[in-house]
Amino acid sequence: MRRRDFLGRAALGLPALRAWGSASLPELEEAAVAGLQDAMKAGRETAVSLAEKHLKRIADLDKAGPAVNSVVELNPDAVVLARALDEGRKAKGPRGPLHGIPVLIKDNIDTHDRMSTTAGSLALEGSIAPKDSFVARKLREAGAVLLGKTNLSEWANFRSNRSTSGWSGRGGLTKNPYALDRNPSGSSSGSAAAVAAGFCPLAVGTETDGSIISPASLCGIVGIKPTLGLVSRSGIIPIAHSQDTAGPMARTVTDAAILLGALAGPDPSDAATEAGRDKAHRDYTTFLDADGLRGARLGLARKSFRPGAVGEKVVEAAIEEMKRRGAVIVDPADLPTHGKFGGFEYEVMLYEFKAGLNAYLAVLGPKAPVHTLEELIAFNEKHQEREMPYFGQEVLIQAQAKGPLTEKAYLDALEKARRMSREEGIDAVMDQHKLDALVAPSGGPAGKTDLIYVNRGVGGSSGAAAVAGYPNITVPAGEAFGLPLGISFFGRAWSEPVLLRIAFAFEQAVRGRRTPKFLPTVG
Repeated sequence: MRRRDFLGRAALGLPALRAWGSASLPELEEAAVAGLQDAMKAGRETAVSLAEKHLKRIADLDKAGPAVNSVVELNPDAVVLARALDEGRKAKGPRGPLHGIPVLIKDNIDTHDRMSTTAGSLALEGSIAPKDSFVARKLREAGAVLLGKTNLSEWANFRSNRSTSGWSGRGGLTKNPYALDRNPSGSSSGSAAAVAAGFCPLAVGTETDGSIISPASLCGIVGIKPTLGLVSRSGIIPIAHSQDTAGPMARTVTDAAILLGALAGPDPSDAATEAGRDKAHRDYTTFLDADGLRGARLGLARKSFRPGAVGEKVVEAAIEEMKRRGAVIVDPADLPTHGKFGGFEYEVMLYEFKAGLNAYLAVLGPKAPVHTLEELIAFNEKHQEREMPYFGQEVLIQAQAKGPLTEKAYLDALEKARRMSREEGIDAVMDQHKLDALVAPSGGPAGKTDLIYVNRGVGGSSGAAAVAGYPNITVPAGEAFGLPLGISFFGRAWSEPVLLRIAFAFEQAVRGRRTPKFLPTVG
């Protein structure tokens, strides 16, 4: 079934939407979780009314109007689920801060319902996961309303060396809501754009390297890439198990912290989460402190800065504001191994992608269109007109050529990537300068989308934390030419409480987020 047809049928399967006029829609642009909960408590809103309002906004602005194209599939049962949550609230009270809150999740996160999980590929169109991912289950337990799935860079941007972020064969191209000719970055393109545009207050993205941090930054929102093992990877279409994680995307640090608390915790199906059993917190908002910059030792990872960049003045002004708020700035504080482990990272990804994807596809059962990476490559070749109109699948072919995870080449690359990003990288520089966190531009501003000449580099600093499996938080710092810029705070494993304290204080001091205007272009 084609995407447009599915969305149409899903909409028809929903109860009639209330006639919310366009004048009422902007209230969703900056709505926070606490405010939505207050509205439900006071009886001004219900889970049903919130679901319907967000669905109306998606229909008006994502599918029509500026056509951001961030949502690949709506949940045909969203309003039914919301009604059950309203009844539950009346009977027993709210389950917690996410009760009745609409959430969108990336289309590589399994849900065992009437929605597909495809990683944006036509090869998995119509594939229904055999069970919920851990992330989906935790959201349901928390009372969130799963509103739908967001578009992504196909196979989480691990298909071609010259891909265009935000494009997938199944979902088409997602646009940046600040300027529709600009790229939202990837691979969590749809999740970032949807939150920025007010299609949901919260979304879940995934990251292997930069796929939460970069789109969050370029779309003017907060993104958290957690420590590997804080959030389970089970039921998420993989790239590399040594780096993959899901994480929150929201308009504020507070809302991102609320979502992180709902997602974190041990999962018997994911051994990596055992390490975080005693380190996960149910309520990360307790660590938020508006005065959290005072006395914090922050190291500037200057080699990740771009001298003369468009957003340089915004970044430097943000650093000065941190100083005014009492932060101790160590400048520079660069990783001794900066730029030295990217090749090892890519080698690890190729090996782990083949092993992980084959394992994922194997459990989908006989109804799945493809069952191995080899079959996926053949499917793409057969359907070139729809799957490869702009770029190919060189990365898939490179991964297919790799052997098992017992090979020395893989084991050596993994050891070097970890050592150089951890003990000789982030840990080393933080020990040397006694730092609480490292600071660098998250990337941007967004470049123009170009399906012919593909992605244009916008910089970034996600690599070290991604390869190490350490946490990273991006927060809006301001704009350049109407396009958002983010600042990243990253540090040691399990340091989410420290990073959230610093990130929240920075957010409160700078107030860098601006509401998008869906402009056709800027500059």
